[in-house]
Amino acid sequence: MTQLGNFVWSIADQLRGVYKPHQYGNVILPMTILRRLDCVIEPHKEDVLSRAKKIRNPEHLALVLRKEFGLPFYNTSSYTLKTLLSEPDNLRANLVDYISGFSANVADIFERFKLENELITLDEKDRLFLVVRKFSEVDLHPQSLPNAHMGDLFEELIRKFADASNETAGEHFTPRDAIRLMVELLFAPDDEALSSPGVVRTVYDPTAGTGGMLSVADDHLRRLNPDARLVLHGQEFNDQSYAICKADMIAKGQDPANIKVEDTLANDLFAGKRFDYCLSNPPYGVDWKAAEAKVKAERQRDGVKSRFGAGLPDIGDGQMLFLQHLVHKMRPTSDGGGRGAIVLNGSPLFTGDAGSGPSEIRRWLLESDFVDCIVGLPTNMFYNTGIATYVWVLDNSKPAERRGKVLLIDGSSFYSKMRRNLGDKSRELGHADVERILKLYDAAEDGEHSNLFDYWQFGYWKITVERPLRLNFLCSEERVDVALAHALLKQREAELRPILALFGDKLFRDRNLFIDKMKSALREAGVRLDAREMKALLAGLSERDPTAEACVDTRGCPEPDVQLRDTEQVPFPEADQRSCERTVAAFMAAEVLPYVPDAWVDVSKTKVGYEIPFTRHFFSRAPTRSLAEIDSELNTLVAEIVGLLQEIEQ
Repeated sequence: MTQLGNFVWSIADQLRGVYKPHQYGNVILPMTILRRLDCVIEPHKEDVLSRAKKIRNPEHLALVLRKEFGLPFYNTSSYTLKTLLSEPDNLRANLVDYISGFSANVADIFERFKLENELITLDEKDRLFLVVRKFSEVDLHPQSLPNAHMGDLFEELIRKFADASNETAGEHFTPRDAIRLMVELLFAPDDEALSSPGVVRTVYDPTAGTGGMLSVADDHLRRLNPDARLVLHGQEFNDQSYAICKADMIAKGQDPANIKVEDTLANDLFAGKRFDYCLSNPPYGVDWKAAEAKVKAERQRDGVKSRFGAGLPDIGDGQMLFLQHLVHKMRPTSDGGGRGAIVLNGSPLFTGDAGSGPSEIRRWLLESDFVDCIVGLPTNMFYNTGIATYVWVLDNSKPAERRGKVLLIDGSSFYSKMRRNLGDKSRELGHADVERILKLYDAAEDGEHSNLFDYWQFGYWKITVERPLRLNFLCSEERVDVALAHALLKQREAELRPILALFGDKLFRDRNLFIDKMKSALREAGVRLDAREMKALLAGLSERDPTAEACVDTRGCPEPDVQLRDTEQVPFPEADQRSCERTVAAFMAAEVLPYVPDAWVDVSKTKVGYEIPFTRHFFSRAPTRSLAEIDSELNTLVAEIVGLLQEIEQ
């Protein structure tokens, strides 16, 4: 594969000077697709032309060719890439004619690449003949290069173009080893059912990229059951990735109408359709501003039944929108149920406070029992990031023994080092690593690398703990100056200062008593203050004092001190995760009141939260070294330093 990739890449030598390295893909990728389609149709070229002369209706012709020869597309031009070379003076016109001869389901592939514009440039710079001749020599026949390897070739080329232009190739595709793990986990519970003769299943990828996930899923099922049929569907936003994906699907005999191009979040082009299996690798940490208006409009229109009914994440990261979308696209339980697998970074596990959009999305996923398993992958697994990533396995119809359960698998140490880094990817999952994870998934039990939880164990109440405001009041010269400096009281300093002087240096630790005395003094002096002015005066004369009486409102209830306000997370109890009042009371009695007996909970602020602290459950503390071992190491270092100093002195 690398040799073939290098050969195709070497054709880019013909482009040097005419194109910059980051532009090579504009020619190489569509020409690679063109050569692949040229090779697929070559054995049936004469048959296609003879049928085309008799059948003028394109739709009828497509049905006949599919039925007779299994061709998912056709080309009615008399040319091939090789025969085009016989007329070098008319090469561009003939090549355009050849491309125009493809069936409608292929035409937009080359339109997305704007290939005709590139042909004009190549022709003007005398490079067209050289490029076409080079590609006509590449053997991309399906017998020589199976579909799975063709997908690998596209990824190899994209990687090379990305390296040449400092772009992120990982935005276009997912490493095959990660996809294989996702597919194995996705199909694991259904292996027996999928081995039945003539079984048909549907797969969907809302972030299809170049189609790698769809291809691996198709190859996996064919190995499992050659008689099985997987109907592939995908939606992709990037034009070039879409074109590659569609070309790959056509070569596989899939319906090209099932590959669509548009922003999935803004417009679900498979609205109303549900699938047996869903796969996705959405972009990490990418904002969804472009789709914001349509996402919010859909949510407002359809409410909880919309794709995003559970909540909205921060505008800076759309991963959890794709997570909700994937659940929405799984076949409903009433129709047999569906499963999904999506790879995300760590933020969807824990970001967002209780009651926030991300927390509410997790709450919906867990309380609806959609989360089957989460697998922590090794770092440096992906081409464009070295951060930790996680595969979420989703299921809306779990078997009885797994209902209400969530399995966490720590696969961060299951990898082998690659001989050569590819971008940020320096580690890969080998066959043994995948098998190890699958065994842990199948066992679904507590162990060194796996933990099984009830879903409610990730839930908690976030409570607000208040403590009473305690103030003392003193009309000292310093505090009076502070109070009368307030904007509301500056103009009244002359009449207020003599009144405040009457209080002398007496300290008040009861706010209500001080207010009564102050109001009485003001009445006697014939001075009236409105509520805002009185508040400003009291604020200037007061100071926090833990020995003072608690300040109370007009109903006699303690007034909270915002500076002492605190929050606590109270985990859901094992017996009854809904007994909030009893659980919180027990928590306060055990954890708070022994230390601050005047505290209370503001129940109006209590919120439900969910988070999945994945790393905490697999954290293992390194054993502490003994003092003797540390002393010995220090003595050794001191001896080395003394020896170096002696050498310097000599």
